[in-house]
Amino acid sequence: MTTEITLFVLRLLAGAILLLMLLALFVVMWRDYHSSAREAEASRRTYGRIIVMHELDGSYARTGESHPLLPTTSFGRAPTNTIRVEDTFASSEHAVVVMRNGQWWLEDRASRNGTTLNGVSVNQPVVVTDGDVIGIGHLRYRLEMEAS
Repeated sequence: MTTEITLFVLRLLAGAILLLMLLALFVVMWRDYHSSAREAEASRRTYGRIIVMHELDGSYARTGESHPLLPTTSFGRAPTNTIRVEDTFASSEHAVVVMRNGQWWLEDRASRNGTTLNGVSVNQPVVVTDGDVIGIGHLRYRLEMEAS
């Protein structure tokens, strides 16, 4: 073989290797994009809704306001919460409803006035189900979960 043919073959080989590297980079980026898109979609997926209720003549009635139930739904006066609680008895970071291992849990975030679940004070994380009522200050929040 002559030197010119050898150089030509080496150039073709280098070009093929470069194209394979670019293809591999494209495949990795494509998979990463789709993985990120699935994660973002999962974090936006709602699992039901939370209905805001207020006291009316000794019983609680719906206000017409509802919020989506997300994998992590926080309650409190701070604007960073998923559900902003407009009540002077609510702490800035009052409580959270979170999905863990296929179950929904309610946790009080060391709030000053406490959180109730169906009228019972919550002192440690507790499992919540469809129809449960969370009490924060003077407001109540009814959980309406989607069927699994």
